Amino acid sequence: MSNFKIEGNLVNITKRNIFFGEVEVEMGKIKSINKIAEAKEGVHFITPGFIDSHVHIESSMLIPSEFARLAVLHGTVATISDPHEIANVCGMKGVEFMIENGNTVPFKFNFGAPSCVPATIFETAGAELNHHDVQSLLERPEIKYLSEMMNFPGVLYKDEEVLKKIAAAHKLGKPVDGHAPGLRGDTVQQYIDAGISTDHECFTAEEALDKLQRGMKILIREGSAAKNFEALIDLMHDWPEMMMFCSDDKHPDSLVENHINQLCARAIAKGIDIFKVLQAACINPILHYKLDVGQLQIGDNADFIVLEDLKNFNVKQTYIDGILLAENGKLVGDWVKQVDDQEAVNQFDCSLKKVEDFIYPHKGETEILVIEALDGQLITNKLTKKPKVLNGNLISDLETDVLKMVVVNRYKNAPIAISFVKNFGLKTGAIASSVAHDSHNIIAVGVDDESICTAVNLVIQATGGVVALGNGQEELLPLPVAGLMSNRNGFDVAERYTSIDRFAKELGSTLVAPFMTLSFMALLVIPHLKLSDKGLFDGDEFKFI
Repeated sequence: MSNFKIEGNLVNITKRNIFFGEVEVEMGKIKSINKIAEAKEGVHFITPGFIDSHVHIESSMLIPSEFARLAVLHGTVATISDPHEIANVCGMKGVEFMIENGNTVPFKFNFGAPSCVPATIFETAGAELNHHDVQSLLERPEIKYLSEMMNFPGVLYKDEEVLKKIAAAHKLGKPVDGHAPGLRGDTVQQYIDAGISTDHECFTAEEALDKLQRGMKILIREGSAAKNFEALIDLMHDWPEMMMFCSDDKHPDSLVENHINQLCARAIAKGIDIFKVLQAACINPILHYKLDVGQLQIGDNADFIVLEDLKNFNVKQTYIDGILLAENGKLVGDWVKQVDDQEAVNQFDCSLKKVEDFIYPHKGETEILVIEALDGQLITNKLTKKPKVLNGNLISDLETDVLKMVVVNRYKNAPIAISFVKNFGLKTGAIASSVAHDSHNIIAVGVDDESICTAVNLVIQATGGVVALGNGQEELLPLPVAGLMSNRNGFDVAERYTSIDRFAKELGSTLVAPFMTLSFMALLVIPHLKLSDKGLFDGDEFKFI
């Protein structure tokens, strides 16, 4: 570790002042901070590093070490990472992989103990973590919290296993993350009273304010599919100490472009005070999760960033523990370890499918239930539509944009769940993915059974990946790590993903992030209508239709 001094306009968030000064770093710690003069014009700013307060690294399709490669370019020094996705596929072995790989780089991953594996009993997952497993994870110092309690019905109805997991976190003094979309009033009070302290699922200001007033901390989420920044940001004027920024799920192409730095820039453009913005982006996660991350104070770890200005938040340098890791959009040094195919953990055990497996016989229905996908939201609507019938079978209807969607069990051979979805917009071909929250079975949508079958089989042959095909072309991004992540260079993965995303749009999809939206069509814990590998599911009644 080198010892050095750096000058600039220093931003003291807690004291709410900015001055021109010098930071002296010794052995990875801040030894001294000296004020030289008042803040100077045309000089760069030094602030604590940014923290993503809730993210599933797996959604970036990158292993942690590769996620770090991209995140540091944008001034992110730490994440609150929920390894829920890989845990649903590979159990404890998956969580261990994330921790071990994260430890190979200087970036500060702060993992949680997944609380909902499986996420529900209404789908087939690859593993189960009971309260004993969760407690053993929580006892580890590197596990900072109990990850989002998605099973809010279990909390409300006092499910014994759910309450034991929450109790284990409380006993060890670790916070419990929430997941309470749409819960208001007495219902959310009951959820909060169980000891759950955060929520990142608010999609209206009214819902977020109700929770804030009850003492719950609100995370403003802006990911690749769910975007709640515009709805919630004005609350930061009055609640700066109770709010944080998060991405939740961010695909590799958008991670190349920006991270928490962009949310800071947008907040400033909305007229939010700079100290309130940086409080949410840099300080609140440290205090809430008791992180070993520096706040730009004497004696802290030297985790800080150099910004061109406090308007656009262009990052010039990122330091973690006093080590310069990124400068002017490029990595400094060769600190990212590659993971070879032999090290990749996975669980994939189903055979190739036949076209006839995807036939949906018409049983005389005059109306069918249809999932309406909403761009930029995880919630879906429940529609009823007249089915299109050909040769006695229900098929995709391109005129009304009601397309066949399937979920295929990836852990064993089982009957295929088939339904219909609106708003994907495909005019030809199909798209498929082994990223399907939360159990990560194979999900596909397409215009005909042949295309859907081919897309699903390409995913199976690759033991995980995202696929788009049509017009005589096929594109595949293999995801050999748990069927969720690539083990390749993060920039290469982002480029490949950008290509396949563009191709899906060339096939007709009008969605901003078609693969991200597709991945949430099986997320049963978000209302209103979803498809699991076991059938069509009502997220309001929490039962199969």
